Amino acid sequence: MPTSPLSTAQAARAAIAAQLDGIRRDAGLTGHELALRCGWHKSKASRIARAKTAPSDDDIRAWCEACGVADRAADLIAASRTAESMYVHWRQIHRDGMRRVHEKTVPLYERTTHFRVYASNVVPGMLQTADYATGLLRSITAFQGTPDDVADAVRARLNRSRVVHEGNHRFGLLLEEAVLYYQVCNGTELAGQLRYLQEVMARPNVSLGIIPFGARRTVWPLEAFYAFDDAQVAVETLTAEVNITAPGEIHTYLRAFTELARSAVYGAEARDRIATALATL
Repeated sequence: MPTSPLSTAQAARAAIAAQLDGIRRDAGLTGHELALRCGWHKSKASRIARAKTAPSDDDIRAWCEACGVADRAADLIAASRTAESMYVHWRQIHRDGMRRVHEKTVPLYERTTHFRVYASNVVPGMLQTADYATGLLRSITAFQGTPDDVADAVRARLNRSRVVHEGNHRFGLLLEEAVLYYQVCNGTELAGQLRYLQEVMARPNVSLGIIPFGARRTVWPLEAFYAFDDAQVAVETLTAEVNITAPGEIHTYLRAFTELARSAVYGAEARDRIATALATL
């Protein structure tokens, strides 16, 4: 069973806290004594040690200095930054709008050879038409209350999606059949999106599978995730993006992808599913 993305991020933070608390105990200090040496309120060390408060870089430096192991600070700071970057709220990512996040991830898309994507809610970004992306991003902007740069964000998304047509990239894409029916844009625009799916699935570098409503399955519907080679998995929740780089966790998501792929239909049968969805519009 894939672990919760939030629990994965929390576990990473807890591991940092445990290392810091171990350093304190090795130094023979109580939490109160450590706080005094660092010039903190007496409860701060306890909150950090229990992973209730995330330590800043300066907190880690002060902690290690107080315990006589200043040389360990750099490694702990690096690990702490990684833990904090795992779970990033969409409001933070989109605080200046959505264009920048699309531009920022272009290098990741360009260097990825094998994409494996599971979508349970919307058509994956790299397969979205301009109209579909506009409808979706407008909804996200309104829901989050973040700056409206939808037109620029759509252009940036389409530019990033060039990897489907250019370069040496392979795509394994799995869509729950319900995705074909969710109207995140108007009916005419959704029809255009579905026709584009039929077009792009003919490309030799694209494998598009549809998991039918009634499919027998060994893995239940999950939150959408994007695997970039074997190096990183991005999981999308309602409130945040979770970036997973731990090999064991990546393996679990790739295993889930393999199981989900067994429940999907491909080729002519997948086209028929899309055509049936089109006929309802």
